[in-house]
Amino acid sequence: MILNDIIADSGVVSVTGDRYIEISDICNDSRKATPGSLFIAVKGHDADGQTYIASAIKAGAVAVAYEDEDILAEQIAKAGGGAGIALVKVENSRHAVAIMAANFYDNPSCKLTLIGITGTNGKTTTVTLLYNLFMSLGYNCGLLSTIANFVGKHRSETENTTADPITINYLMHEMVNEGCEYCFMEVSSIGLEQERVSGLEFKVAIFSNLTHDHLDYHKTFAEYLRCKKLFFDNLGANAVAITNVDDKNGMVMVQNTKARVVTYSCKGMADHTCRIMEESMEGMLLRIDGREAWTKLIGQHNAYNILAIYCAALAVGANPDETLVKISGLGPATGRLENRKGPNDITAVIDYAHTPDALENVLKTLKDIDKGRTLICLFGCGGDRDKTKRPEMAKIAEEYADRIIVTSDNSRTEKTEDIMNDIKAGFSPKGLAKAIFIADRKEAIRTAVMTAPKGAVILLAGKGHETYQIIGSEHRHFDEREVLDEVFSQVNTENK
Repeated sequence: MILNDIIADSGVVSVTGDRYIEISDICNDSRKATPGSLFIAVKGHDADGQTYIASAIKAGAVAVAYEDEDILAEQIAKAGGGAGIALVKVENSRHAVAIMAANFYDNPSCKLTLIGITGTNGKTTTVTLLYNLFMSLGYNCGLLSTIANFVGKHRSETENTTADPITINYLMHEMVNEGCEYCFMEVSSIGLEQERVSGLEFKVAIFSNLTHDHLDYHKTFAEYLRCKKLFFDNLGANAVAITNVDDKNGMVMVQNTKARVVTYSCKGMADHTCRIMEESMEGMLLRIDGREAWTKLIGQHNAYNILAIYCAALAVGANPDETLVKISGLGPATGRLENRKGPNDITAVIDYAHTPDALENVLKTLKDIDKGRTLICLFGCGGDRDKTKRPEMAKIAEEYADRIIVTSDNSRTEKTEDIMNDIKAGFSPKGLAKAIFIADRKEAIRTAVMTAPKGAVILLAGKGHETYQIIGSEHRHFDEREVLDEVFSQVNTENK
């Protein structure tokens, strides 16, 4: 591809060298620079890609996009000169890489019906349900989510809720090549702030809710809200903005959008409404816009998720009755209220809940459905992340659970004991009386099962779909399903 085509509308200040040079690849990682590539030196929070320009040139890059003239000069000297290298100065490297990536892959988002969702909780469930819904309606679709990415039925693993712009546009390009018509995407606040979705054309944007999360990154709730709101501020006039008006920030999100606004509510008046008519561990009977529909999902938060996908489907022209029929056949996303039956009539529930609001939603759901059954809550908190939510989660566990086991999650570079002490500070004397602290998560799960009374419900919160624990910088294999199978088998053997 010609450099001139790639850099169009990407905030280029100047170009030194031949802007008509052929580019065979595009990258923002000097280790991936290959002969004939364009290297975009992204200035990040922890590292400055401009300090790797020399490495990219030595690897064969024929063009470099940068911000700082002084750093560039140092790197050119380090590389032994920049003869034949096209040098592209940009105002904002993060914005530039997003626009250039979109141009390089021929703006694939414009060839898809791209539907995105942002919010604190419910993103993964909503996009996964949308993907499964539209696949069941006969469409070929793509999915970009926390759990995995899909191009049609082809799965690939993911590292971040919102990938980098080059990966996003590459995957969408593959979706177009595979004949996909729709793409469903999680859009995180960090991804928005870092311009990972700049240059994408969203047809539908959904807001779920806004609660306590990512304040280790954003520092303040106001900044967290501002970043989420960017999603709707940047929508075009032909797009649809779907917002949850039961959230106090629901209308704030869309107050400056050019898109057509559609509202939804499970409590009051809105364009689309939903009420729970019946609920059990097997599912819920919902009344959506006057129509009854059954879902295998449970919990008020999932009623919102179901209503959100219903609104999105109608926004792109789906038939309401056919949509509700297909919704009835959908199951939960991996690691979201995932039930596993054990011995002694025990039910273990695996859920990704790792924020105060998410933990409260899940515990309240389980408490309301299984009145009279002992509810055991096992949870921890991630290291190197927002510390203020740790005592809040303790208070929520204390309010709803009959027994509490505090353990490790992804401790990262923090000591697990320090994280557990932060959680411990949130308990009252009454809460501490029903809480135990076991740093080893496998041993904590074993203890929860072995000591659970007959018929108990055990919530394993925080890991969900993850099959690893991050200790230090190491990803160690840890799958709660495998642990449960092992412990359940041991209990069954002892009971024989």
